[in-house]
Amino acid sequence: MSLTDAERDDLAASAVAWDLEPLLDGRSGIDDLLDSAEARAAELVRDGRGRIAEMGSVELATFYRRYGDVIELLERAGNYAHLKFAENTAEAANGARLAHFEQRSTAITTPLLFIELEWAQASDEHVGTILNDPNPALDFVRHHLGSARRYRPHLLSEPEERMAKEKGVTGASAWSRLFDELMSAVQVRIPGDEGGQVAPLEHGLALLGHPDRAVRQQAHAAVTEGLAPGLRTRAFVFNTLLNDKSIDDRLRRYPRWITSRNLANEATDESVQALISAVVGRYDIPQRWYGLKAKVLGLGRLADFDRMASVAATDTTIGWSAATEVVVDAYGSFSGELASIVQRFLREPWIDAPTRPGKRGGAFCAYTAPSHHPYLLLNWTSRTRDVVTLAHELGHGLHGYLSRDQGVFQMNTPLTLAETASVFGETVTRGRLMAMLSDPGERFALAATGMDDAIATVFRQVAMNQFE
Repeated sequence: MSLTDAERDDLAASAVAWDLEPLLDGRSGIDDLLDSAEARAAELVRDGRGRIAEMGSVELATFYRRYGDVIELLERAGNYAHLKFAENTAEAANGARLAHFEQRSTAITTPLLFIELEWAQASDEHVGTILNDPNPALDFVRHHLGSARRYRPHLLSEPEERMAKEKGVTGASAWSRLFDELMSAVQVRIPGDEGGQVAPLEHGLALLGHPDRAVRQQAHAAVTEGLAPGLRTRAFVFNTLLNDKSIDDRLRRYPRWITSRNLANEATDESVQALISAVVGRYDIPQRWYGLKAKVLGLGRLADFDRMASVAATDTTIGWSAATEVVVDAYGSFSGELASIVQRFLREPWIDAPTRPGKRGGAFCAYTAPSHHPYLLLNWTSRTRDVVTLAHELGHGLHGYLSRDQGVFQMNTPLTLAETASVFGETVTRGRLMAMLSDPGERFALAATGMDDAIATVFRQVAMNQFE
């Protein structure tokens, strides 16, 4: 039985697109936001340079409120530029806009480096007095100020910091953008009749979970073939980024390659190493699972393309409307408030779901700015695993939406906390799906995907850490 156009559109989530124009806040483009930020930044330099380390708590709070206004304007402009680029990396205008933003934002923020550097130079006694002041006017920035002091041993002189910031536009960020463009252009030939069809990489990766081993093997070969062109170029990009990081780590006197990441996550090297050691010490868990999975699939040993294979009897697809109903129901089983916010994400143009040529791969949530709302990017392929991905990104979206009252300095969370909300979303959604099933085979298949995802969340991440 053939599908109707409406059913095909629902399977592809064709109509689920975000609207980024509200980020401009009624302005004609990002330059209006940047002009305003530039003017306010100049006022901060005039009023604050040479005085940060001696400001009292009330004056410092007022100054940081003004500083936050500048960051808010830059976040609106920057998110608009970055999200338009992610939407279609092949569109020249999107690349030009992003480059323009990075150049102007660097010019605007470089003169403001004195704020962080002067705060780092303030005496411990003065900082203690500020941070221990019970005045609630400081609450919006208190944690940020305390956290910023941890970077004191790794800051350079102001001329060095200025040079590093201005060169950054043509450094790591430029290479990362090139990598996104290269990966977004990768296409694969999906197995099928008459030689198959060419589709974005995400479609080929989704088929690695297909229950039919022949389909998985063909998809694996198609992905490998699709990735072959430009392999040396992407390897060069990776190695250049690696070298850039090693130079930065050396100049900033980071003792280990992971120290800067741990600082950003507000974790110590020792605590992270304890986590890594604990996970490495239980590599037997994924090994046992893969051994069991091989038996279930009737294989002597899993091949690489079997790792994410579904153990279900048939390949099932799910439309956007059915998937969102499940996710809303799942969040609602825990909290009516959360379900209401999820419904708003789904009702408003805050999500871009369909796969498209040139679109950035994967999925992510952009918090944007406290005065706005988050956006979600997905690459919907109508597979059951996409439902869990939607729930995962909505967890980030809920976190970002509810944290806006913390303000621009404190609304973003380190990765050590950020993934809590997203994995929670996965968990309640998988639990809701399980409650809807009565067939033992279907229940086992769902549990198996949960095990695969848990291994990806914990063991695969640590394996990548060890590789790095």
